Amino acid sequence: MLHLLAGLLLTGCGEREHAPLAVPGGDVDQGRRLLAQFQCGACHSIPGVEAARGTAGPPLATFGRQSYVAGRLPNDPDSLVRWIVDPPAVKPGTAMPAQGVTPDDARHMAAYLYTLR
Repeated sequence: MLHLLAGLLLTGCGEREHAPLAVPGGDVDQGRRLLAQFQCGACHSIPGVEAARGTAGPPLATFGRQSYVAGRLPNDPDSLVRWIVDPPAVKPGTAMPAQGVTPDDARHMAAYLYTLR
Protein backbone atom coordinates (compact mmCIF):
# COMPACT_ATOMS: atom_id res chain seq x y z
CA MET A 1 0.00 0.00 0.00
CA LEU A 2 2.81 2.40 0.89
CA HIS A 3 4.49 1.75 -2.50
CA LEU A 4 1.23 2.52 -4.31
CA LEU A 5 0.82 5.79 -2.44
CA ALA A 6 4.43 6.79 -3.08
CA GLY A 7 4.01 6.00 -6.78
CA LEU A 8 0.88 8.12 -7.03
CA LEU A 9 2.58 11.05 -5.31
CA LEU A 10 5.61 10.86 -7.61
CA THR A 11 3.41 10.64 -10.70
CA GLY A 12 1.50 13.76 -9.64
CA CYS A 13 4.72 15.69 -9.08
CA GLY A 14 6.05 14.69 -12.49
CA GLU A 15 2.92 15.89 -14.26
CA ARG A 16 3.08 19.31 -12.66
CA GLU A 17 6.75 19.60 -13.47
CA HIS A 18 5.98 19.23 -17.17
CA ALA A 19 2.95 21.52 -17.28
CA PRO A 20 3.57 25.06 -18.54
CA LEU A 21 3.60 27.75 -15.87
CA ALA A 22 0.38 29.70 -15.62
CA VAL A 23 0.70 33.42 -16.25
CA PRO A 24 -2.15 35.37 -14.62
CA GLY A 25 -3.79 37.51 -17.30
CA GLY A 26 -1.78 35.87 -20.08
CA ASP A 27 -3.31 34.58 -23.30
CA VAL A 28 -1.16 32.08 -25.22
CA ASP A 29 -2.52 32.91 -28.69
CA GLN A 30 -2.22 36.64 -28.13
CA GLY A 31 1.33 36.10 -26.89
CA ARG A 32 2.30 34.24 -30.06
CA ARG A 33 0.91 37.11 -32.16
CA LEU A 34 2.75 39.70 -30.06
CA LEU A 35 6.06 37.86 -30.39
CA ALA A 36 5.63 38.18 -34.16
CA GLN A 37 4.45 41.80 -33.95
CA PHE A 38 7.47 42.88 -31.89
CA GLN A 39 9.72 40.93 -34.28
CA CYS A 40 11.31 38.85 -31.53
CA GLY A 41 12.13 36.30 -34.21
CA ALA A 42 14.65 38.69 -35.76
CA CYS A 43 17.02 37.62 -32.98
CA HIS A 44 15.48 34.41 -31.58
CA SER A 45 14.22 31.20 -33.12
CA ILE A 46 10.75 30.67 -31.66
CA PRO A 47 8.69 27.61 -32.63
CA GLY A 48 5.19 28.49 -33.77
CA VAL A 49 6.00 32.13 -34.52
CA GLU A 50 6.10 32.96 -38.22
CA ALA A 51 9.57 33.84 -39.57
CA ALA A 52 11.14 33.55 -36.10
CA ARG A 53 14.49 32.08 -37.11
CA GLY A 54 16.95 34.57 -35.64
CA THR A 55 20.33 33.47 -34.38
CA ALA A 56 21.64 36.57 -32.57
CA GLY A 57 19.80 35.68 -29.36
CA PRO A 58 19.30 32.31 -27.72
CA PRO A 59 16.79 29.88 -29.26
CA LEU A 60 13.58 29.74 -27.24
CA ALA A 61 12.39 26.24 -28.19
CA THR A 62 12.66 24.95 -24.61
CA PHE A 63 12.17 28.20 -22.74
CA GLY A 64 9.51 26.74 -20.44
CA ARG A 65 12.07 24.29 -19.01
CA GLN A 66 14.81 26.82 -18.35
CA SER A 67 15.69 27.64 -14.75
CA TYR A 68 16.67 31.27 -15.31
CA VAL A 69 15.66 34.33 -17.31
CA ALA A 70 18.65 36.24 -18.72
CA GLY A 71 20.97 33.99 -16.76
CA ARG A 72 20.16 35.69 -13.47
CA LEU A 73 16.45 35.77 -12.57
CA PRO A 74 14.42 32.75 -11.51
CA ASN A 75 12.25 31.65 -14.42
CA ASP A 76 8.87 32.62 -13.03
CA PRO A 77 6.12 34.75 -14.60
CA ASP A 78 6.92 37.96 -12.68
CA SER A 79 10.61 37.80 -13.56
CA LEU A 80 9.92 37.05 -17.20
CA VAL A 81 7.46 39.93 -17.50
CA ARG A 82 10.04 42.30 -15.96
CA TRP A 83 12.64 41.06 -18.46
CA ILE A 84 10.38 41.42 -21.51
CA VAL A 85 9.26 44.93 -20.51
CA ASP A 86 12.76 46.35 -19.89
CA PRO A 87 15.73 44.02 -20.41
CA PRO A 88 18.43 46.69 -19.81
CA ALA A 89 16.91 47.53 -16.40
CA VAL A 90 17.23 43.87 -15.40
CA LYS A 91 20.63 43.22 -16.96
CA PRO A 92 22.57 46.40 -17.82
CA GLY A 93 24.63 46.00 -20.96
CA THR A 94 22.40 43.30 -22.45
CA ALA A 95 22.08 43.22 -26.22
CA MET A 96 18.30 42.79 -25.88
CA PRO A 97 16.66 46.19 -26.27
CA ALA A 98 13.58 47.55 -24.57
CA GLN A 99 10.89 47.47 -27.27
CA GLY A 100 8.09 49.38 -25.58
CA VAL A 101 6.26 46.21 -24.55
CA THR A 102 3.59 46.91 -21.91
CA PRO A 103 3.28 44.67 -18.83
CA ASP A 104 -0.05 43.36 -20.19
CA ASP A 105 1.51 42.42 -23.53
CA ALA A 106 4.50 40.90 -21.73
CA ARG A 107 2.14 38.62 -19.75
CA HIS A 108 0.67 37.32 -23.01
CA MET A 109 4.14 36.80 -24.47
CA ALA A 110 5.24 34.99 -21.31
CA ALA A 111 2.19 32.72 -21.47
CA TYR A 112 3.25 31.61 -24.96
CA LEU A 113 6.92 31.19 -24.06
CA TYR A 114 6.01 28.89 -21.16
CA THR A 115 4.32 26.51 -23.62
CA LEU A 116 7.71 25.92 -25.27
CA ARG A 117 9.01 22.78 -23.59
